[in-house]
Amino acid sequence: MVANQQSQRVAVIPGDGIGVEVAEVGVNVLRAISERFGFKLDFDWLPLGASHYLETGETLTDEMFDYLKNECDAIYFGAMGDPRVPDMKHAKDILLGLRFKLDLFVNLRPITLMHPEMTPLKRRGMKDLEFVIFRENTEGLYVGMGGNFKKGTPDEIAINEMVNTRRGVERIIRAAFEWAKSHHKPRVCMSDKANVLSYAHGLWQRVFKEVSSEYPEIQTRHLYADVMAMEMVRAPQDFDVIVTSNMFGDILSDLGAELVGGLGLAASANLHPGRVSLFEPVHGSAPDIAGQGVANPLAMVLTGSLMLTALGHKEAALFLDQCVQQVLTQGEVTADLRRSLGQSTEGALNTQAVGEALIQIIKS
Repeated sequence: MVANQQSQRVAVIPGDGIGVEVAEVGVNVLRAISERFGFKLDFDWLPLGASHYLETGETLTDEMFDYLKNECDAIYFGAMGDPRVPDMKHAKDILLGLRFKLDLFVNLRPITLMHPEMTPLKRRGMKDLEFVIFRENTEGLYVGMGGNFKKGTPDEIAINEMVNTRRGVERIIRAAFEWAKSHHKPRVCMSDKANVLSYAHGLWQRVFKEVSSEYPEIQTRHLYADVMAMEMVRAPQDFDVIVTSNMFGDILSDLGAELVGGLGLAASANLHPGRVSLFEPVHGSAPDIAGQGVANPLAMVLTGSLMLTALGHKEAALFLDQCVQQVLTQGEVTADLRRSLGQSTEGALNTQAVGEALIQIIKS
């Protein structure tokens, strides 16, 4: 990481659709936070996205990658996806390209209930829903290995291969234990499907057992992925840290997001300790509502909080989370969240107004 005491450089990639709108709010809020807490963030807006790709044919050039890797402290990412690029080539090259080229092997997804009305679970409060998911981010079924034979015929065969390396499995499991240790969380649960994927997830089971022996103070547990999904709904209070593979992490973290208010509040961090990392809200580019001013920016703001923590501004990050809780409590949110809170949408704010409400709280 290239951080220094005077300033830190944040590359902003707003991307497509509502990504542009929520990124603007996110940056404005981060500027207000940095002013309040006395540190400096330099934001460099980059034009990477569908429009740039359609105009130039460029996605992520070698020069741009080198700049992001060597001269930036963090990447603040909006959303990718545009109907003008149906094969999503630009998104694959830029977003997935950065994840793999920067070796961002940790996808960290906090599952935190920020308002009691936001969960669909009965008799569950804010203390019951507070855990994190460590999703392996560079292996599994998402590496794109496979192919088609006799494509387009009645005899077509389609294969996707799952890749699990000892190094990849060990480092994500170890990262989960280290996070639990440093955050004083007493429990780590690993989830897989070793009962079916006996070779790939047999490796996960063996490595989990070996690594966990180095952390005797931490309670360990194992659940198959289908059971994990049920237990997250039945007894979410039983979890502190969950670590799992790429595909199951994708599914379980979205389930977790819905338990605490939906993708509109879902933040994520793509991390490699000691290197520049990428921070993005989980929601998509929502081209159907882009430009209407109705996009909910809070997932982007909460993603900014994760970025602040990674940049060493933990106190500011905690304060920003409290500000988000306050706008939720006051109902100063977009229509989607007003509905989730059981409130009339007549009092809903637009995208920019939510950011202004947060900035007023920050400056007060």
